[in-house]
Amino acid sequence: PDTDAKIVDMKTGSDLRAGEIGELVVRGPQVMRGYWNRAEETSQVLRDGWLYAGGLARMDSDGFFQIIDRKKDMILAGTYNVYPRDVEEVLYENPKVFEVAVTSVSHGDSAQTVKAYVVLKKGEMATPEEFIEFCRERLEGYVVPKLVEFRDQLPKTFVGKVFKRRLEEEKPEKG
Repeated sequence: PDTDAKIVDMKTGSDLRAGEIGELVVRGPQVMRGYWNRAEETSQVLRDGWLYAGGLARMDSDGFFQIIDRKKDMILAGTYNVYPRDVEEVLYENPKVFEVAVTSVSHGDSAQTVKAYVVLKKGEMATPEEFIEFCRERLEGYVVPKLVEFRDQLPKTFVGKVFKRRLEEEKPEKG
């Protein structure tokens, strides 16, 4: 009760129309007032009573919200936004895939490239080109991973989720 939610443009903060992807913001009596003794961090997530929690979402015409990804996970591929979850869902359609994580790999400048880390099912074999082609058939060109790295396992957080930040912090390997 008494909770408002909306989708806003990540750069301008202006309200977006139904169907557009942006940042989900909420306000209401249950929203925190700020981080204890951390004014700078509070100012980054609380603005004019709205909590900017970092979730990318879209609202449908009936007012229902669909969470797309985390803002921190979004990849800036040139002028395009790439949502790792979209690429991961396509890769999970491949019957050889046991587990997958998609992250960005930064170049010297601000350019980012899409990279997929794939754990194959036991007994399966594949090439990076095979997965790149698999994605090319299902995704727009700018979304297709440029690099594919095979792993025996992916790093996990203490709750069992893939620890993408650890993958991003590693020294890049050729895929």
